Amino acid sequence: MSEQSAIQQYLKQCAALIESELVKSLPAAWDVPEQLAQSMFYSLEAGGKRLRPALILTAAEAVRGSKASYDASLPVACAVEYIHTYSLVHDDLPAMDDDDYRRGKLTNHKVFGEAMAILSGDALLTHAFYLVAQAAKNNGISAETALHIVEDLAKLAGAPGMVGGQAADMLGEQGITSIEELEYIHLHKTSDLIVFSVTAGGRIGGATERQLELLETYGRNIGLAFQIQDDILDLVGDEQKLGKKTNSDVEQNKVTYPFLIGLNESKAQVERLTQEAKSAVLEAGFEKPERLLDIADYLVQRDH
Repeated sequence: MSEQSAIQQYLKQCAALIESELVKSLPAAWDVPEQLAQSMFYSLEAGGKRLRPALILTAAEAVRGSKASYDASLPVACAVEYIHTYSLVHDDLPAMDDDDYRRGKLTNHKVFGEAMAILSGDALLTHAFYLVAQAAKNNGISAETALHIVEDLAKLAGAPGMVGGQAADMLGEQGITSIEELEYIHLHKTSDLIVFSVTAGGRIGGATERQLELLETYGRNIGLAFQIQDDILDLVGDEQKLGKKTNSDVEQNKVTYPFLIGLNESKAQVERLTQEAKSAVLEAGFEKPERLLDIADYLVQRDH
């Protein structure tokens, strides 16, 4: 089996594990309006690469050198998927990107209406913090570690993080965006949640402060590379594999890396960022770094 096939198989296994946990992540005893729960799980169960939760599992394993930390990682892995899913539900709304399809399915507001989609996103966001608390309460993470994870999540998913990146993206659409502004958008809209994922996994695995800094470098770089690759795929990708229309950025007059620096230079940036990310992992001296390295390569070579 090739390295590419092996990491794809590993990510599929992680995705299956996460999806089995997501099914039971909302307590059955809670009295939740049926349509709200349906809306939440419609988007939670829409598939996708489950990259962010996989990175939590992988980073914890990289530091500790075994899968023993998987059980402790799973609630936090579900939490980041809740956050990511809420951001997609809100991002697809008419007031934002106004998308009709996500991962080949009708977007949440097209099925449940705009008001329920907004509320569903709100519920997904807030439930993420409940899940982190459960990791400390029932899964062996120390209260101090959970507190650090909650603090990181609130920052990296909030105003100085993902939401700030989304706001900058929206504001950037109103005028010409510079390369510095575009980097800010990508670093916060995409990279910050990936930074959260690898550092949360690192914390669960018992990483040192220096190792956490290097994981942050890794996450920031692969997050930026991931988003530039998305910009590239929007121009040259296969709609069937992507599960959404290509050239949507062009149609919406969005400024992208290929628009500002060209397709070839964008590809070169992805390669440079990937190599810097891998160098950070190697410097960290992890017990089991191989999968973090393979994931970095996979993101460069993916076609969807």
